[in-house]
Amino acid sequence: MNSILIADENRESRKVMADLCTEAGYDVTVTTSAAGVLHGILKKTARVILLGSSFDELAAVELLPLLKKCCRNLTVILVSNEASLPVIRRLRNEGIYYHLLKPVVPEDCKELMQVVDCAFKNPKNCFC
Repeated sequence: MNSILIADENRESRKVMADLCTEAGYDVTVTTSAAGVLHGILKKTARVILLGSSFDELAAVELLPLLKKCCRNLTVILVSNEASLPVIRRLRNEGIYYHLLKPVVPEDCKELMQVVDCAFKNPKNCFC
């Protein structure tokens, strides 16, 4: 099963991403907590994570190394408008698969789904 975990504090963004992924036939789990992300990874219910820039007062840059230690082959797609270039560089070094802006317009939604599809088809091929 192609399972996606969406972790983002922003309710509207979570809903948009969850609706897009559900419509595309993916099994979607949504969380707003770091504990929910860790649970999804440790139970191996998520192959791909759409990770917001922060939640539970933790920045993605703080959480990503821990996530990668739990599952080295985890595919993490950072979905954020707030991340600065130095933060994105650091996250790329930590092993994110791709960075994209939160979907607002139809073109953003199309890009999101293209990246998710590619992440499932080619998990080792990183765009970084």
